[in-house]
Amino acid sequence: MGVHDGHRQRKKDRFRDYGLRGFADHEVLELLLYYAIPRKDTNVTAHLLLERFGSLDEVMHAPVDELKKVKGMGENAALFLRLIPAVCQYAEQNGKKDEILNSVEKSGQYFMKLLRDERREVIYMACLDQKGKVLRCCRLVEGDVNMAPLSVRQAVEQALVANAAMVQLAHNHPSGIALPSEEDIYVTRMIKEVLSPLNIRLIDHIVVADGDFVSMRDSGMLE
Repeated sequence: MGVHDGHRQRKKDRFRDYGLRGFADHEVLELLLYYAIPRKDTNVTAHLLLERFGSLDEVMHAPVDELKKVKGMGENAALFLRLIPAVCQYAEQNGKKDEILNSVEKSGQYFMKLLRDERREVIYMACLDQKGKVLRCCRLVEGDVNMAPLSVRQAVEQALVANAAMVQLAHNHPSGIALPSEEDIYVTRMIKEVLSPLNIRLIDHIVVADGDFVSMRDSGMLE
């Protein structure tokens, strides 16, 4: 066993016995990179990543192309780091089969969790039955920091496939202000009008930003 092998094994043993308690940010990255960068010292790479992006959270959400610019990072390592938060979000989104969104507060908390790690603007639609149970929650559009163009047809297709009685839209404002724009309101009303003849009600559109949310329904913007 070489020097690096012994160091890696000690780090793995430490995590196995104690979890991440007492680990510094660079040690967490170093440990993760063991599984993407074999037989190399990942300590320096971990430090370089933190220097470039500023924090562990920013590293884990940095674009793949930017991660690859750091010395020691290749395609596999960059994809591996991005895969981890994506899998966590996917598991959380799909793990709760009996989520009931029958109040504004429940809807707000549900979508705040779903959107908390997003760095770009993303639009989701939750398809619900008559009691507010989530039948499916689909990611409709991902855009830039401005309001992403929502495909009306896509929203209708997803609602029909889920056999939804009701739907709720939600999106985030990466700018940090949870106030619906005029475009947000216009698109929401258009979706509502298209779904109405199909006996599918659009009951709310939640806008999430900076640990807060605004309900268009409660704000009187759906009418």
